[in-house]
Amino acid sequence: MDDDKHWWYCLTHHQVEGDDGCPGKDRLGPYATRAEASRALELVQERNREWDAQDGDDEG
Repeated sequence: MDDDKHWWYCLTHHQVEGDDGCPGKDRLGPYATRAEASRALELVQERNREWDAQDGDDEG
């Protein structure tokens, strides 16, 4: 991660925060870069689609 700096996506304020942001229960992360954190909701959707596809494979 960038010099031990972590980036988070705040679900309350819908913005990227550093380590000193909202409580962990209100955010996603940590992410390695600010840009990656800004895509947090997209990344969650992508991962959910991947997991759903894997679950479908397990049932077959």
